[in-house]
Amino acid sequence: MPRISVVHPLNVNLRNLGETCISFSQISKLAAIVITKRSEKIQPPSYYFPNLFLNLSSLFESTTQNLEIMAEKKLSGQTALVTGANSGIGEGVALSLGEAGANVVVNYVSKPETAQAVVDKIKSYGSKAIAIQADVSNEKQVISMYEQLIKEFGTIDILVNNAGLQKDAKFHEMTLEQWNIVMAVNLTGQFLCAREAIKEFLRRGVVPERSPAAGKIICMSSVHEIIPWAGHVNYASSKGAIRMFMQSLAQEYGDRQIRVNSICPGAIKTPINTAAWNTPEALNSLMTLIPYNRIGLPSDIGKLAVFLASDDSDYITGASIFIDGGMTVFEGFATGG
Repeated sequence: MPRISVVHPLNVNLRNLGETCISFSQISKLAAIVITKRSEKIQPPSYYFPNLFLNLSSLFESTTQNLEIMAEKKLSGQTALVTGANSGIGEGVALSLGEAGANVVVNYVSKPETAQAVVDKIKSYGSKAIAIQADVSNEKQVISMYEQLIKEFGTIDILVNNAGLQKDAKFHEMTLEQWNIVMAVNLTGQFLCAREAIKEFLRRGVVPERSPAAGKIICMSSVHEIIPWAGHVNYASSKGAIRMFMQSLAQEYGDRQIRVNSICPGAIKTPINTAAWNTPEALNSLMTLIPYNRIGLPSDIGKLAVFLASDDSDYITGASIFIDGGMTVFEGFATGG
C-alpha cells in the first residue's frame, strides 16, 4: 500500500491512504467546513476519501485548531500596556490583546485582586502578563511603571491609554476638585503614558520582524468627543481634548512610523455606567439613543483594539473610530426631529 505525504505549512503527513490522492486544496476545503460548522459537530464528507483507513476527523480538528491559533496570534512577540485594565473596557481590551498573543501589562490603581484575575486569565491563553499598580496622573508612578515594564519584557510595542473616570455634577455646582481630577486622569494620564511610550518607540525604532510600525498608541476616547453632555462638562471636555491630543501626536510622529488612533465607545456595559442599563426601564431609555438596539460589551472594544494594534491597520493613523451602535448618527432625528 503506497504512502502519500502532503506537505504544507503545518507539516501534516497523511499515511496509508490506499490509492487515494489527496491535495492540500481538498484539505483546506474540509478544514473550512470544520471551522464553519464546528458547532454542528460536522464530520468531513467520507465520499472524498474511499478506502480511507485514517481518522480524518481528529486530523482536521487538530489542523483547524492550529490554523485558528495561528490566525488569532496577530500580536505574538509584542508587549502591550493597558491602563485601567482591571475592570470594564480596560479589562476587555487586556484580555483581547492577550488572546491575540501579546504580553500584557495590566495597570491598576486599586483592587489588586481583580488585576491579578485578569493576569491569570491572560496567562491561560498562553500569553505572558503582569500587573503593575500606578496612578496614571502621577508622573513618578508612570515612569516607575515603565521601568518595571521594560525590565520584565524589554520594550513596549502597544499602549492603550484607557484609564478614565467621571465626577459628574451640574456645571454651576461643579467643584474645582471634580474638574481637576477628571482632567488629571483622563487627559494628563494619557499625556504621561504616551510620552514614556514614545520615548521607548524612538529609542528602539522599527523591528521589521515584529511590526512595520515602531509603536502603536490607542487613546480611549468617547462618543462625547463630539456629542455634548450636559451634567458631565468635565468628562466631555477631557474627551474632546483627547481628539486633538491624538491627532497632534499622529501628525508629529507619523514619519517615525508611530501610529496613534482613538477608540470612541458609546454605551458599553461596564461598572462606570451601571445606572444606564441595570433596570429594564433604564435599558429601554438607552435604546432610544442606539439605532442598533443593543448595548455594547467590553469585548466589542477589545476586538477593535486588536485590529488597531495589529499590522492589519498599518495604514491607519490619526483616526477616531466610533464604536457605538450608531449613537453618533443621532437617532432622535430619524422621525424628522
